[in-house]
Amino acid sequence: MTAQPRDIADAMGGPDVLGQPVASVRDLEELVLAGIPKRAVAELARRVFADAAARRHFVYGVVPEATYKRRTRLTPAESERTERLARIVAEAQAVWDDEAAAAAFLTTPHPLLEHRPPLDVAMTEPGARRVERILANLEWGLPV
Repeated sequence: MTAQPRDIADAMGGPDVLGQPVASVRDLEELVLAGIPKRAVAELARRVFADAAARRHFVYGVVPEATYKRRTRLTPAESERTERLARIVAEAQAVWDDEAAAAAFLTTPHPLLEHRPPLDVAMTEPGARRVERILANLEWGLPV
């Protein structure tokens, strides 16, 4: 895959949101363990969804609404989910080299994913692997 740790961090708002630059997978791991700032989920949603209602639905799919409103940082499990989704977003953007085209791919039902949008499937680790496989095949020009 072509998305680098910095690309993944940028999908979550970069140093301004995360509070530090990210240059390695280890940096991402440390952020996850410490708890990613909740603003990162909102920034990720902003990069994919134009509609405010869709952004809210996405954010509250990652973190329950009451929890999101109450805290400033995510738990390690919520942080891990956020990083995973940011990785998928960054990879889609790398494949298309266009934020709008990547967002269209991520939010449009896909036939290889039981006609579910890739971002919905990527909410779980096994689902994210399936989406990453599709993205890798697209990147390499292989049959999807």
